[in-house]
Amino acid sequence: MIIGIVCYPTYGGSGVVATELGLELSKRGHEVHFITYNQPVKLNLFNNNIHYHEVIVPDYPLFHYQPYELALSSKIVDMVQLHKIEILHVHYAIPHAYAAYMSKQMLKTKGIDLPIVTTLHGTDITLVGSHPYYKAAVEFSINNSDAVTSVSEDLRSDTMNLFNIEKKIEVIPNFVDLEKYNHLHENCERGILANEDEKIITHISNFRKVKRIDDIINSFNLINNKINSKLILLGDGPERIKAEKLCDELNLNDKVLFLGASNETAKILCLSDIFILASTTESFGLVALEAMASSVPVVSTNSGGLPEVNLNGFSGYLSDVGDINQMSKNAIKILKDPDNLIKFKKNAKIQANKFDVHNIVPSYEDIYRRTLAI
Repeated sequence: MIIGIVCYPTYGGSGVVATELGLELSKRGHEVHFITYNQPVKLNLFNNNIHYHEVIVPDYPLFHYQPYELALSSKIVDMVQLHKIEILHVHYAIPHAYAAYMSKQMLKTKGIDLPIVTTLHGTDITLVGSHPYYKAAVEFSINNSDAVTSVSEDLRSDTMNLFNIEKKIEVIPNFVDLEKYNHLHENCERGILANEDEKIITHISNFRKVKRIDDIINSFNLINNKINSKLILLGDGPERIKAEKLCDELNLNDKVLFLGASNETAKILCLSDIFILASTTESFGLVALEAMASSVPVVSTNSGGLPEVNLNGFSGYLSDVGDINQMSKNAIKILKDPDNLIKFKKNAKIQANKFDVHNIVPSYEDIYRRTLAI
């Protein structure tokens, strides 16, 4: 198949999943064309089956906001005609599914039918999509896609509750390439980040309010009172200054390391004993899955799609949003007994196996074939 992929070319979950999907599809013999405004951060172009087409938005003084949707839909039309793209897979409802619909209508006037598969990832539905200014456009874009998928059952349910959806939404979960994590622990140098007698607790996010970084730090403070530990915070964002101030107030400056945004997530997870996630909501929790792929048990909230990823009492533990006492108790329960920690590490890897890229990508191939056959 010749497949077009439209996504955000960023470190966010949707961009990472879209890129990894395209790479795996190329390995399976498909020709993949990425159409976006920058080269996706994890995209390796040294592959005959992978192509990247930049969407350029001209800067016209007439527009207060430059019309990216217009430039994107025009680029899609051009690339479909030039490269004979058979099916378009868009990640994120707004603006991508909306732009895809416009390109589909333009192509119809040229006698070309372009099937569209839309994958819903989370904030395109729960945050952006539910806003009154965008709700009608999101609902229209979903209902006018040829096929729709969601990364979790929870997100599918939210979508059905928030919008008047006429389309069937199929759940195809996010995934990881487990082969990338198989040999990480062979050369782990824990001494880089912590003393020999310290456990390493890690959190990775974009430091927005929804991530509840203060809950993570307060939970860590309770954990550290019982078990000598270090907290590694990887990422950056608007809540970082507030988090640094809280660490200072709790006298944790020598116990918490802020490493900023980094490409070294796999290496950091390799050193970790527990991954902690206190989010108000997560449509899936890709970073939790990456932790489990690294044999790191997850202590998280039970919100959104997280219970579908993190199996309570097996790969880690779940607790209510804001319950820092329970979260810290769950972490201590895993960490206090070395044998128990080893068991949870093994279980985390077993749970991650269910979401291996080789198990999930065939579901996308199947939906492409079914959509093309309609």
